[in-house]
Amino acid sequence: MTGVAALLAGCAVGPNYQKPQTWTPPKWRPTQVSDGKGASITVPDAPDVAWWNVFGDAELTSLEERLASQNLDVQRATEELAQSRAQLILAGAERFPALSASGSYARNQQSTKTLQRIISRIGQSSGGPVSDLLEESSSNATIPVLDRWRDGVDATWEVDLWGRVRRQYEAAKAYLEESGEQRRSMLIAREADLARDYVTLRGSQEKLRVLRLNLADASRIFGLSEARYRSGLVSELDEQSARSQVETISAEIPELEQQITLQINAISLLMGSPPGTLTAELSAASAIPPVPPRVPVGVPSDLAQRRPDIRAAAAQLHAATAEVGQAEADFYPKVTIDASFGFQSLSFRDFGFWNARTWNVGPSITLPIFQGGRLTGQLELKKSAQRDAALDYRRTVLSAWKEVDDALTRYSADQARRDALCAQVETNRRSYVLASEQYRHGMTNFLDVLDAERRVLGSETDFADVTSVVSGDLVRLYLSLGGGWESVFPVRGHG
Repeated sequence: MTGVAALLAGCAVGPNYQKPQTWTPPKWRPTQVSDGKGASITVPDAPDVAWWNVFGDAELTSLEERLASQNLDVQRATEELAQSRAQLILAGAERFPALSASGSYARNQQSTKTLQRIISRIGQSSGGPVSDLLEESSSNATIPVLDRWRDGVDATWEVDLWGRVRRQYEAAKAYLEESGEQRRSMLIAREADLARDYVTLRGSQEKLRVLRLNLADASRIFGLSEARYRSGLVSELDEQSARSQVETISAEIPELEQQITLQINAISLLMGSPPGTLTAELSAASAIPPVPPRVPVGVPSDLAQRRPDIRAAAAQLHAATAEVGQAEADFYPKVTIDASFGFQSLSFRDFGFWNARTWNVGPSITLPIFQGGRLTGQLELKKSAQRDAALDYRRTVLSAWKEVDDALTRYSADQARRDALCAQVETNRRSYVLASEQYRHGMTNFLDVLDAERRVLGSETDFADVTSVVSGDLVRLYLSLGGGWESVFPVRGHG
């Protein structure tokens, strides 16, 4: 009995999947800490699932929490996951016997002429009195109209001796896992897109605030120059230069207002909403989300478990390995057991009686003898696909480490640039105040004031830019680390 069970269980031919080993650095690249009071360093603590909470921005948190159920790309990925789950059900169905019930009724009239011809031929070959009798009766033979009643249950089951069905199911499970990781990757990417767009929006609003403050300063200086020109203390050149500066700054404001509108529309699209839907919610200016003093990034050995693209590549390799075994199993005989049981009668009155039963059971064997190279070509195709999946896994892992290293480098370098610009803003602002006071008292010409004013505007704008860049760098860092263990998805995904 044990031998029969082992035979029925069979063995799965082909290679078994083994999770690939990946290189892991002992620690992350250290981030350089500047002397700036806003310096932020990375620490090996486990990151929060909702990583955007590190910014401490309530509006950003609200948007991120709504994203998973509203973003259309995530919803599409959810439907693709549902399709993969259905494919798994289809693949798993082959592991079990297929049962079907059927019933039929037919009223038939067979060919009487055919029957007469058959009887006549029999009579000609028989000879003697029997021949004469058959010849005489053949012309009068008829076939009555017959009623045929039938019902039954049919079953078929493939005895998976070589593991073809099991390898097929194994591949389907791996594809389902890959589809789940792709959906998770889509969600993480859209979360990062939302955070970057939000940071960019707040940066544009900060630059607009800087422009308006500088416009107020330029207007004040213009008023002073105009008054001094009317008093004959300065030339018209000072008055026109001051007017030009006001007009230059004023001309930049509509462009920034346009950028703000476009950025709000971009966020609305990510949230699956029409343009303008979030205008009332986001049009009020707010500070650029600041980076925290300590950024938890986990440890390097967790990266392969955190990055969904790495897990998806591993699942793809698993599926490709299982498909090699499935292709090898096609070289072996395919054994199928077919069975049926039912009732058949020419009269409805006899239809339910036990002696009207009909049944059959038995195996069928299909052995591939000559396929014109189809099976060999299919096996080589699957082996090549497996090697390709292994290379893709290695490429994905190396790309992941590069993205993390690049993100850490940018985060450190842009912080140093931000601190330098912060000092430059303070210096330029002090120079502008001194030049304005000296011009007010007639101790310097207007060109010095104009030059100082332009330096202030440029440095303050650059500082707003780099501040949003640093926050964007932190978003990229968390994206490269694989985000968090996101678990909030649209309801239809059942995930």
